[in-house]
Amino acid sequence: MSSQYNLTSNEKNALIALETLNDASPKELADKVEMKMETAMQAAFLLEEKGLTKVEETVTEIFELTKEGKKYAEEGLPERQIIDSISGPTPMDELKEKFNPAVAGIATGWLRRKGWAGIEKGMIVPTGNAEKGSDEIVLEAFSGEQKTFEELGADKNVINDLIKRKLVAKTEDKQRKIVITAEGKGLVAAGITVEEEVAQVTSELLKSGEWKEKKFRPYNIHTVPKPIYGAKIHPYQRLIDEMRRIFLDMGFTEIKGEAVQSSFWNFDSLFQPQDHPAREMQDTFHLSTTSDLPVEYKDNVCAMHEHGGETESTGWGSKWSEEIACKNVLRTHTTALTIKYLADNPEAPVKAFSIDRAYRRETIDPTHTPEFEQLEGVVMDKDMSFSNLLGCLSEFYHRMGFEDVRFRPGYFPYTEPSVEPEVYVDGLGWVELGGAGVFRKEVTAPLGIKYPVLAWGLGVSRLAMLKLGLKDLRQLYHSDIDWLRKSEVCQL
Repeated sequence: MSSQYNLTSNEKNALIALETLNDASPKELADKVEMKMETAMQAAFLLEEKGLTKVEETVTEIFELTKEGKKYAEEGLPERQIIDSISGPTPMDELKEKFNPAVAGIATGWLRRKGWAGIEKGMIVPTGNAEKGSDEIVLEAFSGEQKTFEELGADKNVINDLIKRKLVAKTEDKQRKIVITAEGKGLVAAGITVEEEVAQVTSELLKSGEWKEKKFRPYNIHTVPKPIYGAKIHPYQRLIDEMRRIFLDMGFTEIKGEAVQSSFWNFDSLFQPQDHPAREMQDTFHLSTTSDLPVEYKDNVCAMHEHGGETESTGWGSKWSEEIACKNVLRTHTTALTIKYLADNPEAPVKAFSIDRAYRRETIDPTHTPEFEQLEGVVMDKDMSFSNLLGCLSEFYHRMGFEDVRFRPGYFPYTEPSVEPEVYVDGLGWVELGGAGVFRKEVTAPLGIKYPVLAWGLGVSRLAMLKLGLKDLRQLYHSDIDWLRKSEVCQL
């Protein structure tokens, strides 16, 4: 009868042991059949698939006080410490002097939430109602020990609040029990013969002829094998490498630079006025540090901003401040790298690009993140024209697999003429992927650059979303192991 189930010797031994035990923990079963616990559980799961056992799993939540929770269990919650120390309206500043400012800050919100006190004109005003709360009762109930939810006997919302306040930590204790079914008992009663089974044919068995007398473990050739995922580069990194390779093949030089840049290189050298909205806090990460200004360029840039320097431009007509220009920021675009590279290499020809990260104060949503990758490039040579720029970008997008490319007029403070490249995607229509143009004389003249400069800044992450079929930009940065395993390998 057992032959119809194709039981292995391990399964047979486990089933016989369970018939005696009726039910057992993984350790009890492993000890009974003298196997490793992993082997015994494998047999139990195989028997469960055949309806001969059931593996029952129970999860118990265990709660314990954190270090901060233990402290407040002894000293009282911050709001309790505050309310017990005052008898009438008390200035906030006085409480901050008496207590740790962090404690006073935490307590304020909870005093209002619990209705123990209000805040009026910088004063904490007790309401006269500060009975011991359920959260305080729960903290006392721990008595320095681990407790289950039943042992605490508290409302789940109270425990969740304490967890959010990082006063209580939760762990899970998983317990398994293997139970033999009626069908399993019937099979044992009918008789099971345990024989030594051979799982692998060896040269010794073949030479000696012993294989003729051995019983071989049956194999189910229809069992779906566990998938094996080979090592691969992250899909986003693969696309970045593909873009890098395209520009290297087109004869460009890759450049790198620091994430922290002075406002001079990030804004002023690009002829962005110092009162431009892009410099406001909502767009730029301003740092408390400063950098020295380049002596060879600062006067020329200053003159260009104030009155147009030696060109026909009138500049911005406002006073240019060295103090503003020397302040450091996290680069808002990688153009800060390419403009500095051009200043250091003013002799034609120059073909350079960078693929690196930029930073802006963006609200995180499906299409925006505070950090993003940007593909920046410049070409500087004699007789470079706007049509050369369009041809270069069209070639790049074609090599990336986009058949239809078009350019829409755009505006950027440091290029003229300016365009926004767009590609056509089935189901989405025309999608804008960045900005490009020819650097204005106001940008190149102060840095000693004599020839036309074609420049572009392309959104790498948006391009990656189109190529990978994603609807949420954040998926590029999540550690979704299933998506990473199943993503197709790009052919570079």
